[in-house]
Amino acid sequence: MSFEITILGCGSASPTSFRNPSAQLVQVQERLFLIDCGEGTQVQIRKHKIRMQKINHIFISHLHGDHYFGLVGLLSTFHLLGRDKELHVYGPEDLKNIIYTQLKSSKTYLKYGLHFHALNFSEQQLLFEDKRVEVYSFPMRHSIEVCGFLIQEKTKPRKINRKAVDTYEVPVYELNNIKDGADYVMEDGKVIDNATLTFEPNSSMSYAYCSDTSYYPLIAESIQNVSLLYHEATFGKELEKLAKQTKHSTAEQAALIAKESNAKQLLLGHYSARYIDLNVLLDEAKEVFENTLLASDGMKISL
Repeated sequence: MSFEITILGCGSASPTSFRNPSAQLVQVQERLFLIDCGEGTQVQIRKHKIRMQKINHIFISHLHGDHYFGLVGLLSTFHLLGRDKELHVYGPEDLKNIIYTQLKSSKTYLKYGLHFHALNFSEQQLLFEDKRVEVYSFPMRHSIEVCGFLIQEKTKPRKINRKAVDTYEVPVYELNNIKDGADYVMEDGKVIDNATLTFEPNSSMSYAYCSDTSYYPLIAESIQNVSLLYHEATFGKELEKLAKQTKHSTAEQAALIAKESNAKQLLLGHYSARYIDLNVLLDEAKEVFENTLLASDGMKISL
């Protein structure tokens, strides 16, 4: 699949017997991104047969333990397995000191290059970009500084109309330029319009990760028209007062963000351990935004 999300943990605060803390693996165009790394993440990675050495970028949203306590253990495992590829970690500035203090205390000297990138908590920031994919961070609102993340495909190449290409005897070496939108100029100077030689490209997909945050409508501006939105739903609306105190969201508020951002689909997660039956959260969200799903550990979603 060209765009797939694996939920490694969708619980909040502390692990339970049926939900791990926050962590997700996003696979886009053969690139693997890890978002958050709660306790036990590397066990989940192994359980779901993910090729951990292909993870080259890790994004940590904030410094509450259920979102990063598994990070140093994962970095150590990379080292023990002989990793030599560079690894990029994006997170709050203080995370750099946390990582290097733990590594220094255990006299662990990584065999691979570790590059740390501090997040900007005041405005949207482009964190990663290559020919196919972009990753942005954007500010949210919680009890400490926190960022959400948007992973999106760039506009895909146009699809070759094989019949037209053969008709005009377009050489193979011109095809990449044509996929990128170029017209073709024949030897006699005649211009064959790109629209004649190609079909519209497949739609580009996008994924937004929003955990943890209070209800913050400005989020919607950063993730307009997102294909899939993961938004925390720690509480139901019967505990809206507690959600406000702890700067978390209710399922209804998550659905409002999905609606305001014109998301195609909403995925709820980061549930309080008090909820055994999650259908109460699902029903609440669906009253506002019908196309809503419940995240569960091990769940895979293909866009």
